[in-house]
Amino acid sequence: MKVVSRGRRAALAATGLAAAAALLITGCSAGGASPETTSTAAAGGDLVVGITADPDNLFPWKATQFQSVNVLQNIYGTLTEFDADLNVVPGLAESWDVSEDGLTVTFTLREGVTFADGSAFDSADVKYSLDAIKDEATAAVSRTSLASVTDVAAPDASTVVLTLSAPDAALPSNLAVINMAMLSSDDTEQELTTTPNGTGPFTFDERVANQSITLVRNDDYWGDAALLDSVEFRIIPDESSIVSAMQSGNVQFAVLNDPIVAQTAESATITVESTPQLSYHALQLNAQRGDLADVNVRLAIQCAIDRQEVLDTAAFSEGEVTGPITSPAFKSDPDARPCPERDLDKAEEYLKKSGKSDVTINAIVNQGGYSTSVAEAQNLKSQLADAGITLELEVLESGAYVDRWVAGDFDAAVALNGGRPDPDGMYGRYFTSTGNLNKVAGYSSPELDALFAEGRATSDQDERKTIYDEISQNLEDNAPWIWLFTSYTYTATDGVEGFVPMANGSLQYLRTASLQ
Repeated sequence: MKVVSRGRRAALAATGLAAAAALLITGCSAGGASPETTSTAAAGGDLVVGITADPDNLFPWKATQFQSVNVLQNIYGTLTEFDADLNVVPGLAESWDVSEDGLTVTFTLREGVTFADGSAFDSADVKYSLDAIKDEATAAVSRTSLASVTDVAAPDASTVVLTLSAPDAALPSNLAVINMAMLSSDDTEQELTTTPNGTGPFTFDERVANQSITLVRNDDYWGDAALLDSVEFRIIPDESSIVSAMQSGNVQFAVLNDPIVAQTAESATITVESTPQLSYHALQLNAQRGDLADVNVRLAIQCAIDRQEVLDTAAFSEGEVTGPITSPAFKSDPDARPCPERDLDKAEEYLKKSGKSDVTINAIVNQGGYSTSVAEAQNLKSQLADAGITLELEVLESGAYVDRWVAGDFDAAVALNGGRPDPDGMYGRYFTSTGNLNKVAGYSSPELDALFAEGRATSDQDERKTIYDEISQNLEDNAPWIWLFTSYTYTATDGVEGFVPMANGSLQYLRTASLQ
């Protein structure tokens, strides 16, 4: 089937989890990506966005921190994009064809696209980018998403041909994430770490370490030009301080995680919109380290935790208990696990099976990355103590946490991980033996390898749902991580129109935002 760009649609519905669905490579659809602004919207203006942590990495292939990703989404472009409902739509590729056997995907690129430095974007940049992401030496965090791609060819300036080892139903969705950004073949990682050079609606202007990052409108952007003159991401250490800055008129936009802080932000001038998220809170257990290598210890931990209590305590019940897969079309049953409810007797049984009487686990905690981390960690520590399991907490600032997390240098990690519309993109890079983030997951098996391969190879939605249900059950039965809950983001704005919050947490619609 051929996918052809229809340009920008006049309007899109507000983002909701129920509307999101994965796009299959053999059953594609296209659409635009810009919502309509209201009659009071006007071009111009300088928007200040409050964020709690300094972005730790401005190289898109390696960015995992939420603050970094939110900045980079506005600077770089990808071959495909998500619209407001998380459907896959054309991006830098205006169309693509899939061969009958599903083993060849041909992309037709937009013409006239340029990078911020004025150089032309063409197929050579796509080939360079995809080949580099695939190269293990690059250490790209989404390398596994291209595992099915055996060759990237650029027969002419506007055409790219991917040869696959097997059909890959997840590929269009996986290509839409910012970790798959298209870079200029003339740039190096060292250059881009300090001076990003993308094809997005904004260009990098200035960075003041630990204070701010400023972007300016890209007047040569291939799509509809952004309305704002500039966007400054201002680092303010906590969400309460961000709200104070909004109340004093120094900040006009923030995405908050703490529901209580969000409630205090609402006023006559500040509006707050809540959006359910695909991202999920989890206690990640490294099954390759110490006592956690024993599945019975991991299951004891799972049975000792009341997930609703963690949600109630840390996020004031704003969210819902979750299983591994949060993608709406493939959503896991949160009760399909050995202990759907807290069961200390069963936890004790699992510990007896393990032969361990004194279990101590060190857990890293991200302070500053998101608001509920420390409260979650403290509640988990308290609950596990009831089962005779000691959780030692190591609270780290966001950058240090991310470094340890990416290196897999932890026994356990209290984590908030981003979700994706397609479950292969969520977990294929974690829980397969060749996944580039498998050392972060600390767990894989031949059974999971085979299931993930099957999930990519079929385009039948019902078949894929069955396969990912099996994957979810396998993960719950082996408890490499303890999935806790999904929550909301709270978008606080003062005089801002045209921004659409998304279930994947993206700030891509800053390109359609305006100041009254």
